[in-house]
Amino acid sequence: MYFGIIPLILFIIFLFSYLKDPRKIINGFLFNAFFCSFLLFCTIASLASENNYLKLIVLIPMIALFFIIPFGIVALMFGLFLNARVLMKREGRSFANSLTLIVAIMILLFILTPIINPASVLSNMFQPIFGGISLIIFYFSIHLSNFLTAYFLYQFNRPKYNQDFIIVLGSGLINDQVPPLLASRINKAINFYQKQAALTSPPTIIFSGGQGSDENLPEAEAMQKYAVEKGIPIEHTLQENRSVNTYQNMLFSKRVMDTLKPDGKYNSIFTTNNFHLFRAGLYARQAGLNSQGIGSKTAFYYWPNAMVREYVAIVVMERKRHMKVVGVILGISLFLSLCGLLFF
Repeated sequence: MYFGIIPLILFIIFLFSYLKDPRKIINGFLFNAFFCSFLLFCTIASLASENNYLKLIVLIPMIALFFIIPFGIVALMFGLFLNARVLMKREGRSFANSLTLIVAIMILLFILTPIINPASVLSNMFQPIFGGISLIIFYFSIHLSNFLTAYFLYQFNRPKYNQDFIIVLGSGLINDQVPPLLASRINKAINFYQKQAALTSPPTIIFSGGQGSDENLPEAEAMQKYAVEKGIPIEHTLQENRSVNTYQNMLFSKRVMDTLKPDGKYNSIFTTNNFHLFRAGLYARQAGLNSQGIGSKTAFYYWPNAMVREYVAIVVMERKRHMKVVGVILGISLFLSLCGLLFF
């Protein structure tokens, strides 16, 4: 069937884009487009076939998925409520730790909206506004699915053991000591360092992090001390102690590497927690740094909240484009509502 060419073309485009640079959300969109077109192709091919078993193989999972999705949404809501309770119990009550609670409440409202149907109590002229809000929700749902797919695919990135530098991204000290979250990033770098040193020349580890207002020493200094105590030779380490955010981690570390290798011919990677990996890759690209990342594991109870925070941060990074899309949708909705008010 000629329709089978479409998923093949989409897969080739995705593969080319991913191999060129895995740090792009467009990779998630391309893979999702390939996957959906492939499922559609399989459905069309099975329905066109005279083999009844083939039809059942395709149709039964699709029917099951149709019933599973609603239950999955409800289960996700309860899971997020439970996760918010566990997280706030272990990490304390704060806005940053309540993001999964907020998402769970939003899902609950999403479920209740068709039942309550608030649009029914308002004039018909407000229908375009509710339609516009629904379109905005749909837009961000697609964007979220693209982000999650791109994030998942980026986890498969495996840098070669030919690196000149490893950048360790800071995440804050507690009582001037390296906390477990930051220690996992350093340990990931140490693990890579040891594996490469066993095969070829060892890389230089750059510890990137400045001094916070509540800290008595730069984060990079505490990180370097931790790594040296773990057996890393101090001559194979460097400090970048001016950065205060991830973008500066990348930018200032790049300047350190450019100073040591003025010709720019060097290989580098960065280490961070797996939930932060994809966004850190975007910042690396913004800083002009051709560096891929490897992620350390995060406690499961912490991961959902961290992923919500990462997605919000991604949206903020692309806020100009999102504001344009939302602005156009709301503008058209308000215009249609105004027309309904004036002419009907």
